[in-house]
Amino acid sequence: MKVGAPANKPGRIIVQVLLLHLLLLLQSAHSQRSQNKLNITKPGQNIPALTVQLRRVGHDDTVVLDNGIVQVTFSSPEGVITGIKYHGIDNVLDDEIKDRGYWDVVWYEPGKKPETDKLEGTKFEIITQNEEQIEISFTRTWTISRRGSLVPLNVDKRYIIRSGVSGVYMYGILERLEGWPDVDMDQIRIVFKLNPKKFDFMAISDDRQRSMPSMADRDNSKTLAYKEAVLLTNPSNPMFKGEVDDKYMYSMEDKDNNVHGWISSEPPVGFWMITPSDEFRLGGPIKQDLTSHAGPITLSMFTSTHYAGKEMRMDYRNGEPWKKVFGPVLVYLNSVSPKESTLRLWRDAKRQMAAEVKSWPYDFVTSEDFPLRHQRGTIEGQFLIKDSYVSRLKIYGKYAFVGLAPIGEAGSWQTESKGYQFWTKADRKGRFIIENVRAGNYSLYAWGIGFIGDYKYEQNITITPGSEMNVGPMVYEPPRNGPTLWEIGVPDRTAGEFYIPDPYPTLMNKLYVNPLQDRFRQYGLWDRYADLYPQNDLVYTIGVSDYRSDWFFAHVTRNVGNDTYQPTTWQIIFNLKNVNRIGLYTLRIALASAASSELQIRINDPKSGHIFTTGLIGKDNAIARHGIHGLYRLYSIDIAGNLLSVGDNTIYLTQTRSIGMFQGVMYDYIRLESPFRS
Repeated sequence: MKVGAPANKPGRIIVQVLLLHLLLLLQSAHSQRSQNKLNITKPGQNIPALTVQLRRVGHDDTVVLDNGIVQVTFSSPEGVITGIKYHGIDNVLDDEIKDRGYWDVVWYEPGKKPETDKLEGTKFEIITQNEEQIEISFTRTWTISRRGSLVPLNVDKRYIIRSGVSGVYMYGILERLEGWPDVDMDQIRIVFKLNPKKFDFMAISDDRQRSMPSMADRDNSKTLAYKEAVLLTNPSNPMFKGEVDDKYMYSMEDKDNNVHGWISSEPPVGFWMITPSDEFRLGGPIKQDLTSHAGPITLSMFTSTHYAGKEMRMDYRNGEPWKKVFGPVLVYLNSVSPKESTLRLWRDAKRQMAAEVKSWPYDFVTSEDFPLRHQRGTIEGQFLIKDSYVSRLKIYGKYAFVGLAPIGEAGSWQTESKGYQFWTKADRKGRFIIENVRAGNYSLYAWGIGFIGDYKYEQNITITPGSEMNVGPMVYEPPRNGPTLWEIGVPDRTAGEFYIPDPYPTLMNKLYVNPLQDRFRQYGLWDRYADLYPQNDLVYTIGVSDYRSDWFFAHVTRNVGNDTYQPTTWQIIFNLKNVNRIGLYTLRIALASAASSELQIRINDPKSGHIFTTGLIGKDNAIARHGIHGLYRLYSIDIAGNLLSVGDNTIYLTQTRSIGMFQGVMYDYIRLESPFRS
């Protein structure tokens, strides 16, 4: 043994212990850095908890909520979000304008001009305050003295900041009392206008992401056929020159509209609108609406008449009372290190969205108007289809949409705008389950790809807290009078399968050059019809033509120059080997959209009296707004056998209204049925 060894042994042990402790600290720090490269949060979890704080600033005209991750500033008692501080950015909102983060409602009394009410509060209140969560409220009570100046609604805007959550939850409770004045409301939404010096990249889906022009670029552009569509002629970034920008190019169906927003590259920060449920939206799962667009602007659209028209507006008459909770939705912020790809922010936003959806309905919302999970009910069953001309056996309603919506007629859900709706998609065997349904009375509806029409369950459905209902097999018999002689298209409620032309090279949005599924989002496609058919209209021959290349996606007017437009008449030519001259043939026409149109049907003689007219229909404006569908309409038209002949026959489809370029219809599906039974 060496001299002095026993004396040095305790020192070596201490050094080893210190080194081991230091190693553990370094590992812990590395682990913590790895976790916090993205501000990943489950609802109220994951990021180390910090006490949530509330401060009143100035003469109590400003309220600040801070959880150590985000700091949100509100005007008080108005309840307008004036600032969001996050990750070194003092304000992710545009602090050079007044209106940055606000609610608004477009409303009017019948016969009067539309007004916009920003729903500013007159009273501030703390609802909940503890170390884990703060919920605040900004309210306004309507009185008859405010008639004509404010929308007749009681307003309660709520905001929630939670410990460990990188964002702010928000919801609103809007109410009309019995006996209040008549009113129409076209739109309810939340608007965020972001810092234009920071946010320049927008993402609304995996394949719809791009760098965006600024509002200044739009202001210096050329306005096209309507104010929302502009040609970028002198943008600050030359890469945008010659492109078309239009907020409607970035619309999305509600069923897909769960997360969208913006990315700042310096510093790398994301701002996202997350909508965890569609129950408070209107018009069913395929109602289209705005998302984010140039500004930079991010929206949470609760109600609107977009892609539907006034049939979708909320109209209240004869003192009708009403109350509804909109939200909660989450404004979520995240960040990465400068060395990492900013696209990680999008992937993390999707992950956060999935976590929010899984947590719905939230258990931290304190309003008695928002039922918790145990206060809701469940319904399940199986959807089957019976069509003897397709199969002798009932077939599964695979992947059909099944939903609960306010009581109404079959298909009424698509224009229902006042209540709650709960939708799901059946599996390949038609089985479905709808969970977390608010207590109430509903109709049970269904529809799907591959068959026409709408199903409604024969009995009303009553959901009570905690109830579990199984309706068993539901059998839908789609409209059918006889076997199919021929058909055009696919019954899927869109015109997406038809021919969509190339856009004008000088009027393109580069985002939609490659994705085939989004070609319809390009500007000016309606004018391509006159290029393809300058003199004579479309002629489609059954057995020869192909709807994918020979059926134009929209039956529009013909532009003949000098702001003059002509009605157009399309022809369907088909051959019959024999004719039942005393029987009735049935023509089924399903429309995917209609805009100030009238469709007339004639048989074999274009100058004869029409056998059918839709009358003036539609205000969905889907042609102008780059939508491939609006509201669904189905017409069943009897054709007397004595109007048909053995050999070639022609059906003439005339769209008679021709004041402007956007009048027209989009077809979903056309079928001729024989009176003969197989």
